[in-house]
Amino acid sequence: MKEVSGARCTTRTLRDRLEELVLTGAFAPGARLEETALAERFGVSRTPVREALAQLGEAGLVVIRPRRGAVVAALTPRRLIEMFEVMAELEAMCARHAARRAGGRSLAAIRRTHELCASAARTGDVDAYYYENEAFHEAIRAASRQDFLVEQAGALQRRLRAHRRHQLRARDRIAASLAEHDAIVAAIEAADGEAAAAAMRGHVAVQGARFADMLAALDPDAAAEAAVSDAAV
Repeated sequence: MKEVSGARCTTRTLRDRLEELVLTGAFAPGARLEETALAERFGVSRTPVREALAQLGEAGLVVIRPRRGAVVAALTPRRLIEMFEVMAELEAMCARHAARRAGGRSLAAIRRTHELCASAARTGDVDAYYYENEAFHEAIRAASRQDFLVEQAGALQRRLRAHRRHQLRARDRIAASLAEHDAIVAAIEAADGEAAAAAMRGHVAVQGARFADMLAALDPDAAAEAAVSDAAV
């Protein structure tokens, strides 16, 4: 990915670029992220840098220290698995409620976002697919009509957003993700809450080979480390 700069460098594109640099190890755990240096590197003012770092802080990728700046956070494979396990259960609950409660407008929104995912998948653009996928999940959460659940799922989704985006770089993951969406949509349309929950849980959870694939897409050494750690448990 080329560096973005100037007027084209929105907070989102800058955040995505910084995410990639963190997740691929270009910015190692413990590294200081200085606003002035980043602003110069990307050819922007410090404001979008500050906003992007704040979003990375919310996602747990960096630690914001008052008056001392930001540093790259360390996240172990075990901790990441635990977060995805909880996310899978929260989204499964959303899908279960959506299957029971979704009305015509909600179902139309779910179908529309699923179709947009399919269109993005055909282009092979990982980032485009991710953002359509995000809208798909948001439509299902909204259809659950359970505000507290939506708040909790949304908070954890923001923590995992970068990792969910980057796991799509694993080979054939987009095609598999889209097929999983098919099963989720079919279950919701059939008003089958348990099937919808099971399909969503399997879609979100990343364990075993899928987790190793996700780490390998980011860092082969991390994938090997995770495999050794799992074998020792």
